Amino acid sequence: MPEQNVNLDLLSPVKFLNRSAEVFPDKLAVIYGEQRYTYLEFQKRVFRLASALKKNNIGKGDKVAFICPNTPPMLEAHFAVPMIGAALVSVNIRLSAPEVSYIVDHSDAKAIFVDNEFGEMVASIQSSLPKVKTYVNICDVDDNIPLDGPDYETFLTTGSDAPLDIDITDERDVITINYTSGTTGKPKGVMYHHRGAYMNALGELLEFKIRPESLYLWTLPMFHCNGWCFTWGITAMGATHVCLRKVIPQEIYEIIQSEGVTHLCAAPTILIGMSVYAKENNLTLEDGLEIMTAGAPPAPAIIQNMEGIGATIMQTYGLTEVFGPHSVCQWQTKWDELPSMEKAQLKARQGVPMIVAKYMDVVDSATMEPVPRDGKTMGEIVMRGNNVMLGYYKDPDATEEAFRGGWFHSGDLAVMHPDNYIQIMDRKKDIIISGGENISTVEIENTLYNHPDVLEVAVIPVPDPKWGEVPKAFVVTQAGAKTEPEALIAFCKKNLARFKAPKYIEFGELPKTATGKIQKFKLREKEWEGHNRMVN
Repeated sequence: MPEQNVNLDLLSPVKFLNRSAEVFPDKLAVIYGEQRYTYLEFQKRVFRLASALKKNNIGKGDKVAFICPNTPPMLEAHFAVPMIGAALVSVNIRLSAPEVSYIVDHSDAKAIFVDNEFGEMVASIQSSLPKVKTYVNICDVDDNIPLDGPDYETFLTTGSDAPLDIDITDERDVITINYTSGTTGKPKGVMYHHRGAYMNALGELLEFKIRPESLYLWTLPMFHCNGWCFTWGITAMGATHVCLRKVIPQEIYEIIQSEGVTHLCAAPTILIGMSVYAKENNLTLEDGLEIMTAGAPPAPAIIQNMEGIGATIMQTYGLTEVFGPHSVCQWQTKWDELPSMEKAQLKARQGVPMIVAKYMDVVDSATMEPVPRDGKTMGEIVMRGNNVMLGYYKDPDATEEAFRGGWFHSGDLAVMHPDNYIQIMDRKKDIIISGGENISTVEIENTLYNHPDVLEVAVIPVPDPKWGEVPKAFVVTQAGAKTEPEALIAFCKKNLARFKAPKYIEFGELPKTATGKIQKFKLREKEWEGHNRMVN
């Protein structure tokens, strides 16, 4: 540890736990079913995990992988692993065995903690993980021990609950490595640092209005950007974590009611499921609910539906490479009296940089010059500041490309409105160039969401012999709806410039990631098989 300095302290979100344990020792920190931990009990469990790891020769600079849903061990790992100077690798629980094998091996993890729902899958790839020396079984759903190693609670007993100092020498030490979804090539390991996680966690507390009396429901995967840094932020405020193993609308509403949940985060697809369930069961949120949404641009109709049952929606925007949220659609009181759809349209914008982020712009990717603030001219969103990753683990070329020109390049195309609020129009690879005209897939999707028969939609470019490419919409309809493709196309032509209307409509389920993002690349791959598509 560095010597004490009278006017300098290293920033690390791990320190939030010690403060809350001192201020709120008897307050509920964690709720999971019948399990209840106070902040003092939570802290002692973290100390035990940290010291048990040290006894297994894991320490500064090492990597520890967790394959675990949103249960208490996953939350404890966010403090215990970085406390000893190691880096936490939270693995997406929806990945296949080969994908998990690649991530664990590439990250150089020395230990792996596995919820027993995924134990057999990990057992099948053990031979491909020579760097892993310690296996621990997290026995949540049953007492099965599929891996050669202790169960989690037994592992904790090998440690001590005596306080441990935080073993970091630089606040830009790696705190976690989060692997991207790998939609193009192999997943990339995004390196977070202690300073960025500390700053982003505090920024979210300010924007989301978390208070000590808040109860936060874990509908957002902790493996996704470390739960957008709320793993640390909720703890910093001394609020209560309500853990949730599976995201099921009925269970969400039951827990909101029984525990008094005040806040949650969710991708737009989760909100769709929640709003449908509420409508089918005539539910309203009598005590209100604060919801932060991100992960994909939400349609105004989705926001309007959730606010119609009593929720308040806050739209944020970011990427794995910027610790989760980087901007927020900052609400202004002058908009309070607008009609509900106009308010929803404003809330659907990606907004302005968070207080702790500050640096964000929309630029011409070639010249790096800002685009006009006219709400029409598209450019790429770029960001820099404390909450930008250190880089991609063991991938200097990809890091250099992402940081060209001194900014992090998002790959998202957007416009900048005259009031300095950003609005995403598309991903670079998704923008449709039809007969020389740029068409935003997001604009078409937002239009279709206003049709009463549409539940979910994804629009992509598909090849066309005359125009090069044209829009095609993949639609999931509301239960019982009997709409035809022609009706939806006509609806778009009525509400958009006619050339922007999809030429084709296909009904069926949409491929999604574990965090609820629609995987457009899978739709594109199928439609473009045998064709070459040029992407700028």
